Amino acid sequence: MSRSLSHTCNPSPAVLRWVADAIGAGAMVQSVLPLAGATSSVLHSIEVSYRGRSVKTVLRQFFDAEWLKLEPDLALHEAASLNKALNTKVATPELIAYDEKGNVCGVPTILMTRLPGNVELKPANFDDWLHQLAEALLPLHAIELGDFPWTYFPYNDISRLESPNWSRFPELWEKAIDVVAAAPHPATRERFIHRDYHPNNVLWQDGRLSGVVDWVNACRGPAGIDVAWCRQNLAQLYGVEAADRFLNAYRSLAGAGFEYHPFWDLIALVELLPGPPGVYPGWTAFGMIHLAEDTIRVRVDDYLSSLIGRV
Repeated sequence: MSRSLSHTCNPSPAVLRWVADAIGAGAMVQSVLPLAGATSSVLHSIEVSYRGRSVKTVLRQFFDAEWLKLEPDLALHEAASLNKALNTKVATPELIAYDEKGNVCGVPTILMTRLPGNVELKPANFDDWLHQLAEALLPLHAIELGDFPWTYFPYNDISRLESPNWSRFPELWEKAIDVVAAAPHPATRERFIHRDYHPNNVLWQDGRLSGVVDWVNACRGPAGIDVAWCRQNLAQLYGVEAADRFLNAYRSLAGAGFEYHPFWDLIALVELLPGPPGVYPGWTAFGMIHLAEDTIRVRVDDYLSSLIGRV
């Protein structure tokens, strides 16, 4: 879920004191750097000196008043998600501290460990990159749900959607909307899902996937949503073939534990409405500067056409 933010100020002295205190008595902030690619919150990399060692952290602050009005528990949600995702084979940030209401930091705030690696959108070995991207979802979907309270919901009100006038295929959008509006939804096992799984939320180091970040949307829901959300992003970044290769990789790895249904792809795709879809700032921040809005629209339409062919 992306939003445009203009708040780029460094954390206040009070926030930096809170960060140091969260690390431990005597800790001192050594450096503060903004992190590229953030669109729904403000991220800073903060290095802290503590007992002769350097502690690398990430500070996430939720300034978006509209988002907070809809989901006032964002900091609590991400804190719980980080704790839930911690004990898996896939590296995830460790929660250090959080200010649920912003009583100290001014806005809801999360402090977590910084994972090694960087976002990689131009991999040297694309097939291996797709394989690892699919493989990382399996241990996350195997996490026991327990009493985790957050549940998947679509961001759009499906009943209010209309076929867009920017598309080459308005009749296909009408069909997609009809499919996702129909009840009941496909039966599926509820799992722990990331909910915003796509290449900008995955880190890489030396050609290996080094971690999954951005856990504020994690919830209980269908595994197909994580697969679909990633496919929707891959289709825009690279085209339909890349999205299909990712799906094939996940299906092969998951085996009988996953049953594909195009419904989840369609409900993820109609989240782009009313549109028109554009170039996500997080893509250009990590080197995809060649993308144009017209290209994205064509790829979205092509992807929609491929999905309708599966229904």
